Amino acid sequence: MIKTIDITNRKHAEDVLNIQIPSYKVEAEIIGSYDIPPLKDTVHTLQNCEETFIGYYEDEELCGALSFKANDAEIDIHRLIVHPKHFRKGIAQLLLNFIESNFKAETMKVATGSKNTPAVNFYKKNGFQLIKEVSVNEQLSLSFFEKKL
Repeated sequence: MIKTIDITNRKHAEDVLNIQIPSYKVEAEIIGSYDIPPLKDTVHTLQNCEETFIGYYEDEELCGALSFKANDAEIDIHRLIVHPKHFRKGIAQLLLNFIESNFKAETMKVATGSKNTPAVNFYKKNGFQLIKEVSVNEQLSLSFFEKKL
């Protein structure tokens, strides 16, 4: 089941963080850099990020989440996370489909580590086009994707 998460609720923010940290540790291993902002988040930073969160639940357990900021023109995905024990179950796809079906905009945007091949392939498979790559430092570059809706 997919439902909105009240990220201002401390328990909900803790639940998201308990998925986010292991999920981004996997990405950090893939891209070869642990110096990524999501690994530095806290309950407090999540509660104050001003993003809308939706979560995928199985038997009341949060398994994955997607956060975004949206207006009439654009949906900007900030995080799409799935706990590693729930990888390869289609949860990321369900969350992305939910956003596309329930929030209307002209464009959807997302960024990921350029070396994060599973994420890059996921976004390309879903019709996102690579817009640009930005080098953050010697180990880290980001790929920015966009999809016209």
